[in-house]
Amino acid sequence: MAKQRPARSRRAFVGAAIAGLPAALLLRRAAASDKMTKPQAEYQDTPNGIYSCGLCTLFVAPDGCKVVDGVIGKDGWCKAFAAVD
Repeated sequence: MAKQRPARSRRAFVGAAIAGLPAALLLRRAAASDKMTKPQAEYQDTPNGIYSCGLCTLFVAPDGCKVVDGVIGKDGWCKAFAAVD
């Protein structure tokens, strides 16, 4: 027969995972609230060719962005542009 691992190590792992979950969620929330400034994102009020904020997955209508702080126009563009699939 194969030796079975003690149940205590599994319990310790599960306990540590549960204890660490709130800390991981807090770190994720803090990182999500940090937005770039317009200069950091190299934001411009005009489109870059055919690419504009209105076509970006990060754009939040009518004038917001998930990663750039401030008022964002749908005709603007920045280096964080991510095309909608």
